[in-house]
Amino acid sequence: PPCNTIKMAAVKAHVLRSASKADMAKQLEDLKQELSQLRVAKVTGGAAAKLSKIKTVRKSIATVLTVMNQQQRAALREHYSGKKYKPLDLRAKQTRAIRRRLSKSEAKKKTLKQHKKDIHFGRRVYAVKA
Repeated sequence: PPCNTIKMAAVKAHVLRSASKADMAKQLEDLKQELSQLRVAKVTGGAAAKLSKIKTVRKSIATVLTVMNQQQRAALREHYSGKKYKPLDLRAKQTRAIRRRLSKSEAKKKTLKQHKKDIHFGRRVYAVKA
């Protein structure tokens, strides 16, 4: 069983969300540095604890990158909200057919001829039901 003497807890996403961008960048740099040291230890035949720590460091790097990406995308969504055009990756995905479909306002529009027909020849109302 791997010994837990140097066991470092994985980075938690909820803690990172309150951290600043610079702090996260520094933490990412530290984690990458630590990972490179652990990989050197792996090649030189380091302790089992160091080998088992590689996984947690890799996952921590992924967590930091994920939170940074989420914050960046949230800021971009905020920036583009209310604008006429959005970048393709911020638009609603849906399906190709739905994206090409007429909008609700376009679908309910009528031609001038149909509009006149509706006005002059309205729906007939009968007193007796068939």
